[in-house]
Amino acid sequence: MKTHDIMEWYSAEELHKASQDWLVELEFIKNEQLFFEDLIKSSALKLIDSIGFEKNSYVIDALKTSQKQNNLLIMAIKKHDKNLKIMVDGIDQPEEERLYKKEHRNIMTKINEHLKDYKTLKFQLFTVLKKVLKKDKQKRLTS
Repeated sequence: MKTHDIMEWYSAEELHKASQDWLVELEFIKNEQLFFEDLIKSSALKLIDSIGFEKNSYVIDALKTSQKQNNLLIMAIKKHDKNLKIMVDGIDQPEEERLYKKEHRNIMTKINEHLKDYKTLKFQLFTVLKKVLKKDKQKRLTS
């Protein structure tokens, strides 16, 4: 028995809405990443002094990698959404429409993976920054 991909049944409107929802979520993450970057920069000396920069530089590198990935996904979604005309132009192009939906599914997979990785990174960032702030607070209390 042949199974059908649920993507086959999506309308152009549903595909467009999914793309727009992804963009909103990725733009929010982009702002969140900028916040973390600023927080790290403002805590850089404390990071080096209190915990050891080498021990936590992997988190900073991971944030930069995540920012690049996020920006690449935003650009891919915008390009993908512009190509939606294939689905709504009134011309029957089954192969092009199938390829568009396949690309949509691939982008969805990449976004889901990116979101999962970003949640892990965010947890690591919170852990590192919490240690820095806790040590800084202890220093202020004891001095």
